[in-house]
Amino acid sequence: MPLTTYNQVAIPYFMYGTAWKKEATTELVLQAVEAGFTAIDTANQLIHYDEARVGEALLQLATQGITREKLFLQTKFTSVNGQDHRLPYDARASITTQVQQSFTSSLSHLHTDYLDSYVLHGPYSRRGLGAEDWEVWAAIESLYDAGKTKMIGISNVTADQLTLLCVKAKHKPMMVQNRCYAAFGWDKEVREICRINQIIYQGFSLLTANSGIFAEPDLRAMAAKYQTGLAQIVFRFAQQVGMLPLTGTTNPQHMKEDLQSDRFTLLPEEVQHIETIGL
Repeated sequence: MPLTTYNQVAIPYFMYGTAWKKEATTELVLQAVEAGFTAIDTANQLIHYDEARVGEALLQLATQGITREKLFLQTKFTSVNGQDHRLPYDARASITTQVQQSFTSSLSHLHTDYLDSYVLHGPYSRRGLGAEDWEVWAAIESLYDAGKTKMIGISNVTADQLTLLCVKAKHKPMMVQNRCYAAFGWDKEVREICRINQIIYQGFSLLTANSGIFAEPDLRAMAAKYQTGLAQIVFRFAQQVGMLPLTGTTNPQHMKEDLQSDRFTLLPEEVQHIETIGL
């Protein structure tokens, strides 16, 4: 079942992430879509992503009848401090202009005239929100107001920062994408703010940030009970607590298995146990 934002945009229940894929990006996106993924996450940040190679995959998919409208595309604006020398904008320009240039570049890379989701890769400030944060968010809001993206969001955000955005922004985020650690209650505080504000919470690094929990006998017992893998237990847990999970697997078999996470349902007490498993 797709998830729906507070502004009534439907999002697929699972997303394929393209970070760290480099020259394999095009082939992996093709494999992910073949496996059944319809939502793709990328960023206009060459140090970690190759947005243009995602676009190459989209061109190939279009020739196979999988047109732009059948896919959910999400990319990000990354500030100068998150980039290397290969910037998608003029670093001397205003932040507003940088956002506009980066967005235009993303549309070109992805061979589209609109995005489904446009995300601020992270606030400029470590704590609170400063003038730069409000300028960048206003620039992103303008893209939404112009109908160029169906939803806007923020990544790598703290509970305090998200609360400020929800209270003071013209448009509160429709989506939050955070790294999700079991050791910190699976980002419980931010998830709760999202729940109250009807914001979609996207969890990434659900596996890589939590490798320690895979040795837990209780998790292994659940996998045996449901005749599935440990990864699928984590992804199903994420879905049942209201998250939209991301996977970045490079294994075609794992892609298919991950999408089958919704074929079983964890008991409420099992969900509760996983909530606290890393604490």
